[in-house]
Amino acid sequence: MPAESINKDNTVTLDQLSEVLDSGAVIKAKNLLNSLYPSEIADVIESTPRNRRDLLWTLVTDENKGETLAELNDEVRENLIDELIDRDGTEGLAKIAEKLDTDDLADIIQSLPKGLTKKAIKSLTKQNQERLQKVLSFDDGTAGGLMNTDTITIRSNVTVDVLLKYLRRMKTLPDQTDKIFVTDRINMYHGFVSLKDVLVSEPSTYVFQIMKKDEDPIDPDLGEHEVSRRFENADLVSAAVVDNQGFLLGRITVDDVVDVIREEVDESVLNMAGLKKDDDIFAPVIQSTKRRTLWLGANFLTALLAAAAIGLFEATIEKVVALAILMPIVASMGGIAGSQSLALVIRAQALDQIGSSNSKLLIYKESAIGLLNGIIWSAVVAGIVYLWFNSVFLGGVIAAALMINLIVGAISGVSLPLILEKLDIDPALAGGVILTTITDVVGFVSLLGIATFLM
Repeated sequence: MPAESINKDNTVTLDQLSEVLDSGAVIKAKNLLNSLYPSEIADVIESTPRNRRDLLWTLVTDENKGETLAELNDEVRENLIDELIDRDGTEGLAKIAEKLDTDDLADIIQSLPKGLTKKAIKSLTKQNQERLQKVLSFDDGTAGGLMNTDTITIRSNVTVDVLLKYLRRMKTLPDQTDKIFVTDRINMYHGFVSLKDVLVSEPSTYVFQIMKKDEDPIDPDLGEHEVSRRFENADLVSAAVVDNQGFLLGRITVDDVVDVIREEVDESVLNMAGLKKDDDIFAPVIQSTKRRTLWLGANFLTALLAAAAIGLFEATIEKVVALAILMPIVASMGGIAGSQSLALVIRAQALDQIGSSNSKLLIYKESAIGLLNGIIWSAVVAGIVYLWFNSVFLGGVIAAALMINLIVGAISGVSLPLILEKLDIDPALAGGVILTTITDVVGFVSLLGIATFLM
């Protein structure tokens, strides 16, 4: 059964597998599972309760195990590796690693317990050891840690005919090969020649005649985010990684960049809830509770701050009970206004669209938006409150409070990510909590403070 016909929806795939496994048709389940791509197999395993993952893993074919293991999130991968080592020793891991790209191999090795890392590396072939050591010498999250070492190189003084004969002798090319890198005898990088130019050139043409200079190769210490931006802007399929002395180290391919982009998106979404992208959705209850309790504790402290602000005006609330009814309106409107600005700025930061040259202008713009929205919605809400409570006093109070909170929310939403970034704090992780606290406190204090002042 083709992958396209069964993988329209992961839920359907899971249901199919569960049904087939429950019926005892193991061979059918194996065929069904291995008709998927390795990344899809990884999704299925991650979406399966822990007590059935061992069974699913045994159904994965040897040719799919390596890539599937590399596609799993860190926590699930570590658990499977532990079980693999317990059952087959490091030899089983070495067998899986033989067919992996260097960057994927590095991810798997780094998931091992420290005591087993050296043992696992020694079980690899000498060539794989050398490839792995080169990648592991760079920090995780850098171009060096992302690169593959499966480069095809050629000298500039050979002809296209010689190059084509050389490629035919290889029988197969590395995935995403769109260019051949040109180096000298000591592996100094000089540029590249694209395969399409090779195919349309005369056999007698020399490589240096169709070679293109690479003015800005990727530095191995460049961050993954900047690498993805480079690929996006230049529409790259692959790119050379060159050290500061000009030596070719490896290449980065678009499939790895897509993984980086996906991970960044997942991380941003989960960070807003205090979660991590590598968390196992079927982790033990106690383990998951510990992780989430810390975030709930942080939110509890901010809620206490808002409650304390309300407590300062207890007497006013006792006199005008309607104020308690109106408080959520002011806090909510300010929070939404701030969230809009926050989301806009965080996205702009991710795309490197904000710098010292335009940050002030953005703050002015968002302030103007907050002011204009404040005028519009203050008038609307004040009119509704007047009709609701038949009180000009309450209408005027909520109009003033709403005006203040909408402006503060908009300014906070644009300022917080800029401040947090300078403090080296992830805006996606902390921005939402701080913003909510600010708009709640300002909203409550504005509403109750103005009412107290006018009474």
